[in-house]
Amino acid sequence: MSAGFRRSGMSRRGFLGLGAGLAAVGVAQACGVRSAASSPVGPGSPQVAELERTRRAAGARVVDVPLRAKQATVDLGGVQVPTWVFDDRLPGPEIRLRRGDVLRARLSNEVSEDTSVHWHGIAMRNDMDGVPGLTQDPVRPGSTFTYEFAVPHAGTYFFHPHVGVQLDRGLYAPLIVEDPDEPGRYDAEAVIVLDDWLDGVTAGPDAKLAELRRDGMKMDHGGMSGMGHGDMGHGSAGGGASPLGADAGDVDYPHYLVNGRLATAPETVPAKPGQRLRLRLINAAGDTAFRVALGGHRMTVTDTDGFPVEPVEADSLLIGMGERYDVVVTLGDGVFPLVASAEGKQGQAMALIRTGAGAAPPADVRPRELDGGLLMADALSAAAPVRLAAGQPDRTHTVELGMDMSQPYRWTLNGKAFDEHVPMPVQQGERVRLRFVNKTMMFHPMHLHGHTFQVVGGQRPGPRKDTTSVLPMQTVEVDFVADNPGQWMLHCHNIYHGEAGMMTTVSYVE
Repeated sequence: MSAGFRRSGMSRRGFLGLGAGLAAVGVAQACGVRSAASSPVGPGSPQVAELERTRRAAGARVVDVPLRAKQATVDLGGVQVPTWVFDDRLPGPEIRLRRGDVLRARLSNEVSEDTSVHWHGIAMRNDMDGVPGLTQDPVRPGSTFTYEFAVPHAGTYFFHPHVGVQLDRGLYAPLIVEDPDEPGRYDAEAVIVLDDWLDGVTAGPDAKLAELRRDGMKMDHGGMSGMGHGDMGHGSAGGGASPLGADAGDVDYPHYLVNGRLATAPETVPAKPGQRLRLRLINAAGDTAFRVALGGHRMTVTDTDGFPVEPVEADSLLIGMGERYDVVVTLGDGVFPLVASAEGKQGQAMALIRTGAGAAPPADVRPRELDGGLLMADALSAAAPVRLAAGQPDRTHTVELGMDMSQPYRWTLNGKAFDEHVPMPVQQGERVRLRFVNKTMMFHPMHLHGHTFQVVGGQRPGPRKDTTSVLPMQTVEVDFVADNPGQWMLHCHNIYHGEAGMMTTVSYVE
C-alpha cells in the first residue's frame, strides 16, 4: 500500500487518518452492505490507474494549459480590487475541450498560501481531484503541480481551489467540454459566470470566516432575510417568500458579478435577432444563490450540471452555488438584460444581450420574468439516454445536515464536523443512495466529487446532477453508481458552511 501513497502524492499522515476513520465504520451505518470491507482504495491505487487507462482512447488529443494562480488587481467595472486570480483575469481563462480529450494543466502557485485545483463536476481520476489531504498534497507557494486526466463527459463545468475559502476570491474559471455529436442545437453561445464579491472591498473571505466563527450568524440582509427588497432584491415568483427559506445566506456581499463585471458596467453579448443562443450558466458564488431571467424572453432549460434533461420552458431559474444550467433562448431584436438577482439578499448582477439598436437598461432593472414562473431542479427529468437504469440501491447512506449549537459557527454532517468525520464506505459497482436530511433552517447545495447522481423523483426520473440544493427541513434522495474508485469529498458548496465543518468523504473500500 505504501507505493500507492507515493503515486498519489498525498501525505502518509493524511491517508492513515482516513484509514483510521474507516476502521470505525460499522455495517449498521449502511443498508444492504455486501461485506464488512474496511481497506480503503487510495488515490494512488491500481484501480484508479487502470480506470484511467480505459478512459483514454488511442491517439486522444492532449490539451496543454498553463495556469498561474497569482495576486493581481482587477477592474470590476470602475471598482479596482486586489485579489487572487488565474492568469490576471476574472474569471480565469476558459478551458474548452472535446469529450474524450486529455487535459494537461500545469498549475504554478504564485500566491502566498497553499492552493490546488478542483475540477468541479468532472468524473476524473481520483488523484487529480485537487483536494489536499485527501487526493494530493497541497501545492505550496512557489511550486507547481501538473493535473492530467481524460475528460469522459461533455457539459458545462468549472474549476476552483479546494483550500479554505479561496473560492471566494477570484480563483475560478469555466471548463467547457463540447459534445461533437450535438451540432445544430443552437446558433451561438455565451458562458455566464455568476459570483458574489467581497475580496478587496472588505477585509476578505478569511476575515469573514473568522468573524462567523467568533460571532455566529447574523441577520445581515436588512432584517428581512429571504424577502423582497424593492428593485434590487427579490422574493419568489409573485413577490412572496423565497423558496430557499427565511435565511438564504450568511454573508452580506457588497457586489454581485456576471463574468467579473458589476451591473453598472455590464458585459455585452453580441448576437442577432432570431438566433438560438445557448447560455451556459455557472454559479461560482461562495454564499449566494441567484434567480436568473432574460428580459423579454422565456428560457428553455436543456442541461443541468453537464447532463441533458427533458427540455422545460421557464421565465426564471434558481441556481445554487456550484450548480450549472444550460438554457436556450430565441432572441428578439433589441437590448435585453440578463439579470441574476441575489436570492434572499439585496443586490443583483447583470449582463446585456444586444441584437439591435437601443439604450441599455439601468443597473437596477427588474425584468418581469423574475417574478414569473420559477424553475428549480425538482421540476426537471433526466433525458432518456442519461437516465440510470431502474433499480433499488445496494447501499443507502443517510446524511443529516446539521449545526453544532454548542459553538457559534460549526456545521455538521451526521452530527460531526469534518475534523471528526467518519467516511461513508462504498464498493465498486454498487448503486448507492444518499439520503440528505436537512435539519437546519438554511438551504445547502450538496456536492459530490467524481460522480454524477440522479435525483430520486416521484413518478418520473429526476435530473442527473453533481450538486443538489436541499431546502430547509426537507429531504432529498439521490442515487449514483460507484464506478470511479478512490476517496471523494461530499460537502456543502456554501464555502463557509463547508469550511466550518459541513464536509465528509465517500470512501471506496475493498
